[in-house]
Amino acid sequence: MKYKIMALDIDGTLTNSEKVITEKTKKALLDFQENGGKLILASGRPLHGILPHAQTLKLKKYGGYILAYNGGCAINCQTGNILFQTVFNKQYIPEICGIIQNYPVGINTYEDDKIVVGNDINRYTKIEAKINGMGIKYVQDFAEYVDFDINKCLLHGEPETILELEKILSKKYEGRLGIFKSEPFFLEIVPNGIDKASSIDRLLKMTGFSTDECVACGDGFNDISMIEYAGLGVAMDNASDTVKKVADFITLSNDSDGIAHVLEKIAV
Repeated sequence: MKYKIMALDIDGTLTNSEKVITEKTKKALLDFQENGGKLILASGRPLHGILPHAQTLKLKKYGGYILAYNGGCAINCQTGNILFQTVFNKQYIPEICGIIQNYPVGINTYEDDKIVVGNDINRYTKIEAKINGMGIKYVQDFAEYVDFDINKCLLHGEPETILELEKILSKKYEGRLGIFKSEPFFLEIVPNGIDKASSIDRLLKMTGFSTDECVACGDGFNDISMIEYAGLGVAMDNASDTVKKVADFITLSNDSDGIAHVLEKIAV
């Protein structure tokens, strides 16, 4: 087996438009693991939003891994142990809240099974809650409430507003925070240096796999780094042209079992 470990984004990649892993894709991934392959679920989602898919794919049984918060926290599914994580510097939160206070965007982080939201609740807030199977807890003073360790913040709003804030925050926090879109309506704010590629690289070095043995599949802007990094970088057919340009291979869409198609190709 040339490719021994596979990193998978979840939304738009592993799951179809209904946020479901199809039976065909599930079987292909279980067969890959049964033959000795390892899986990494690498997503911007919090841990709570990834665990159901890890259970579906039996990552505990086969010894797979979770990279939550765009790689901010790595979990060994077999042991449940945190392998490494990077904590968000909370000193930035009051300043960020001040910048966005006159914009129709929500800011959130995660606490247990709740999404903690400040500034505004909109339809994209509700999408984030539904995707992760989490409730919404609105707080009047987000900066004051978040006095516990977190791995990231997320802004959600209309794409044009998110684009404007991406420019403002990227310029202000260059070299201090990572600012990037995971969807046109989601703006990720993470510790500096955190992205899927750097976290996958760290995980591979810890587990003895090489970059050449790794396949990475994704569809979003936050997947670009891992697609470029992997021995085989795969873009879904439903990905944007920007993502497709960096890929070694373009598979079928997430609604056409694109991940199963990748596994068929690399098995040849």
